[in-house]
Amino acid sequence: MRILGIDCGTERTGYGVIESDGKRHAAIAFGVLKTNPREPMADRLCTIAKGLREVIAEHRPKEAVIEEVFVAKNSQSVLKLAQVRGVAMVMAREAPMEVHEYSPREIKMAVVGYGNAEKAQVQLMVRALLGLDTAPPEDAADALAAAICRATMKRV
Repeated sequence: MRILGIDCGTERTGYGVIESDGKRHAAIAFGVLKTNPREPMADRLCTIAKGLREVIAEHRPKEAVIEEVFVAKNSQSVLKLAQVRGVAMVMAREAPMEVHEYSPREIKMAVVGYGNAEKAQVQLMVRALLGLDTAPPEDAADALAAAICRATMKRV
């Protein structure tokens, strides 16, 4: 199964595409879509949509996974993040793909075995699970971790 993981952010949205049978996972593509924080939010959302559309068209995943929003103290940050998540969901559904959501804790448990794992631990485990020569950037590692989580959960 080919799965697209998306780690939403207003300045950096990570993506990762894996191929998995539920036990073994292989990285197909991963990276970070960057936006200019000085641009209007609408333009940034369009940049993210365009980037995701290109990833989906090139790699043809069957499912998408998006990390659930965690509760934050800054309501403006949460609202902006929710806008990015909305764009990601629309891009996936238009493909069309199934869209799944997991909490950060569920993703960390599936990949690291510890729900409070640090970002560096997630990067190292993603690198190991996918047999990568180097650890992917944080945002891409989080996206790959989400895809691995889905592959693992689907197998259960």
